[in-house]
Amino acid sequence: MRPANLLMIALFVLLGTASPLLAAEGAATGAGLGMGLAIIGISIGLGLIGYAALTGIARQPEQAGAIQGVMFILAGLVEGAGILALVLCLALMFV
Repeated sequence: MRPANLLMIALFVLLGTASPLLAAEGAATGAGLGMGLAIIGISIGLGLIGYAALTGIARQPEQAGAIQGVMFILAGLVEGAGILALVLCLALMFV
């Protein structure tokens, strides 16, 4: 089995058991776990966007400007969604 599949299975098991485990600990532990997962998701998303952009520019150097513009738009969308997740986790911690 591929390591990525094992990681996804472990993540689903963790999230499936997180509700009963974190109920006794409080919302701060859940918010910390959510922030960590949000940071990991942002990192993976930005890495994939950068990889795809560099691969596209390497294949078609004359389209570098267009690829770079689309890359910045997608990176902004990923960052925006990630920052929203972090803000919601912080709000959960203080509520």
